[in-house]
Amino acid sequence: MPDPSTPASAPANLPGRLPDRVRTLLDDLDDAAGPAIGEAAGLLLAAIEADGIVHVAGAGHSLAMVCETFYRAGGLAAVRPVFDPGVFPLDDALRSTRVEREHGVGRAVVKEAAPAPPDVAVVFSTSGRNPYPVEVARECAARDVPVIAVTSARASRSAAARTDTTLADHATLVLDTRVPPGDVLHPAERPRTAAVSTVLAAYTWARVLADLDDLAAARGVDLPRWTSANVPGGDEVNAALLARYRHRVPELTGGA
Repeated sequence: MPDPSTPASAPANLPGRLPDRVRTLLDDLDDAAGPAIGEAAGLLLAAIEADGIVHVAGAGHSLAMVCETFYRAGGLAAVRPVFDPGVFPLDDALRSTRVEREHGVGRAVVKEAAPAPPDVAVVFSTSGRNPYPVEVARECAARDVPVIAVTSARASRSAAARTDTTLADHATLVLDTRVPPGDVLHPAERPRTAAVSTVLAAYTWARVLADLDDLAAARGVDLPRWTSANVPGGDEVNAALLARYRHRVPELTGGA
């Protein structure tokens, strides 16, 4: 497992075309995070087998990954999104940046969600240097809830340090997305556009789900997975999962 506290160099000789550079970063992620992917799947399966909940957090554009994990076709039903409305960027982008940097907000959302064993937490943050994701991870760990950090060691080392520790410092397991500093990839000689963090994080999560599926199948465990509502029988499958989890995941029904 790569250690985000130690230097990790960028992939050598990144190609010039954007599609090729993205593919190179995906290959680099596979090489760096391979064993940790399987370990993350093991942590998730242990929680699910014990009837735990997967608490998922992020802020700003990392909330895209919270959406990717929650109420998603093919995704786990035992997922609860953990967030403060202030970190949501679509109705007040400047506020979301400000709130992510405020001390105490992350602690408050964890207190509200009240994760406890056998739950597990997944925290997405490319830089992992703002107070919000760091506090979420630290508070979950303090509650003996294992923390999977999905972050970039390279981006973290180059980011402004707004806390004494990083997200990775409080993680049970780190999935290094290998996102370059500044996130952008194009043009190759002086990158200024085409952010890649969501692509790499989504790929990382998809790999975790694939390994989780294989591990569950090998153990004979039937995972609680959402089915697309656009395929025959999907609504019926999902109705049973809603009945099972709606009182433990109030965000599924707005608390109703």
